Amino acid sequence: MQIVVDLTRCQGYAQCVFLAPEMFQLHGEEGLLYAPSVPEDQEERVRQAVAACPVQAILMGEGVKADGQ
Repeated sequence: MQIVVDLTRCQGYAQCVFLAPEMFQLHGEEGLLYAPSVPEDQEERVRQAVAACPVQAILMGEGVKADGQ
């Protein structure tokens, strides 16, 4: 499973960081760091983070690419 975050859309609400801290981290006040490959044991947490993102900046799926395809 892969994730991509549209960093131009991300507003730094940090719901993803709260729900899946092993996958998402805030860098400074507004920068988001994330791991694009999701281990099986983190999939449910990442699904929750995707659903909780208020601006829908996180895409999750097999073969998801940085351009959202």
